[in-house]
Amino acid sequence: MNRFRAVVASVVLTSSVAVTLTGCGSSEPSDPKGSTGRPDAGKASEGQTSTGGSATGGGEGGAAPATEKLAADPGTRYTAIAVPELEGLVCDEGDGGFHYGSDLDIIVTGDEDLKEIEGDSQDLADEVSCFGSPRNVLRKGTMSASAPMFTARTHLYEDVSDPAAALNGIYDASVELATGYGRDFTGEPLTATSSGLVVKCRQNVTDTFPMTTCFWANYGAAGVVDFFPADAQYVPLNSAVPWTRAFVAGALRN
Repeated sequence: MNRFRAVVASVVLTSSVAVTLTGCGSSEPSDPKGSTGRPDAGKASEGQTSTGGSATGGGEGGAAPATEKLAADPGTRYTAIAVPELEGLVCDEGDGGFHYGSDLDIIVTGDEDLKEIEGDSQDLADEVSCFGSPRNVLRKGTMSASAPMFTARTHLYEDVSDPAAALNGIYDASVELATGYGRDFTGEPLTATSSGLVVKCRQNVTDTFPMTTCFWANYGAAGVVDFFPADAQYVPLNSAVPWTRAFVAGALRN
C-alpha cells in the first residue's frame, strides 16, 4: 500500500490542540465484521462538530462482538510491527499529523513488569494512523482539521503470561494517567475476548471531542487504538472491537 507523507497545512483548534493536516484518503471503508453505517451515540458538545463518512461501520453500534475463551499460549512472539493494510483505509506510520497538546494523546503505561523485545526501530511501526474516506473533519468554532479514523500505539514483549491480567493493569494505569491530563472517561468499559486477543474499550471526551479508546493484549504484545469521532459521535464500542482486532491482525509480524 502506498504511504502518503505530504504535509498540507497546520491549524490550532485551541491553545492545547495542535493539528497538522497530512495523509491521503482512499475508497469508502467497510467494517471488518461486514456491516456499514454510522456510529449512534454521544453527540459532541455545542459549538464543536465532526463530520465524516461511515468509516467506523456498525450501524447503530452493531451486534455485540463474539466472545470466546482465550486459548492457551501458542508460543508465537513478534519481532516487527507493520503498517497494516485494512480494507477502505489508508494507513501510515505516525500520528497522521493530528495530535492533542498537553499530554492528551493516549499512551500505553502500566506495563513495567513486561520486558519489551529488543528490535530494530525501523521494523517497529509502534505508532500508526489510519484514515477513511471521506475523512473525519473535527470542528471547533471557526477552526477545522482533518483527523484519522484512529491512531494506534503498539508494544512488543518477550512474554505476556496472562494477557487478561496484563490488559487490566495497562488499562487501569493508562486511564488514570489520561484522566489526570484531562480525558474524561464515561460509561462502562466493554471487554471482549477472542481465542488469541483480549480487548477492552471505553468512551471518553478529550477537549470536548467524543473519543472511543480500546486497549488490547495477547501473549506477545499489547497496545491501544484511539478512535476519533465521525459525524460528532462516538465510535460505538461494538464497532471499535472488530476494528481493533483487524488492526492487531494486520500489524503484528513474527
